[in-house]
Amino acid sequence: MSEQTNNEADNPVEEQAQQQAVTDDNQVAELMQQVTDLTDQVTELKERALRAQAESDNVRRRAERDVQNAHKYALEGFVESLLPILDSLEQGLQQPAETEESQALKEGMELTLKMFVDSLSKKNIEQIDPVGQPFNPELHEAMSMQENPDFEANSVIAVFQKGYTLNGRVVRPARVVVNKGKPANIDQQV
Repeated sequence: MSEQTNNEADNPVEEQAQQQAVTDDNQVAELMQQVTDLTDQVTELKERALRAQAESDNVRRRAERDVQNAHKYALEGFVESLLPILDSLEQGLQQPAETEESQALKEGMELTLKMFVDSLSKKNIEQIDPVGQPFNPELHEAMSMQENPDFEANSVIAVFQKGYTLNGRVVRPARVVVNKGKPANIDQQV
């Protein structure tokens, strides 16, 4: 009987140890799940932080570019208001000088125009005067087409009004006359 009592006494200890092992296993499983969940959260938070940093960098770069463009093209409105003055000076210079006085005035206007254009050039404002160049719709506005055998087809043969660029951006396109020209195969057919 004493053996039976011993076995009965060992049995509750074993059961308790097994229950403790199951409880430990459950706790380990719960802790592993918590570690997995926390790892996933850390990964997600890292990704969010990286996206936020990238967005912040993009906003900063965009703002820097906007400030650079504001500085670079701030003169655009001012330049547009000066263009009619340039046009008037150029038209005045096309008039013939009939007297010595008018010749002296014309020379003064030429010097004034040259100083004006040179001053604009210092601020990266350039004239577009495309006579003889191929027609470019980004820089030129075709006012009419004429046929002229001295020029290649689709090239500018005359300029009504010069165009201007500011830092490479067109402020006003050159208004031009474009050569119609004959297609190459017409001469062969005749």
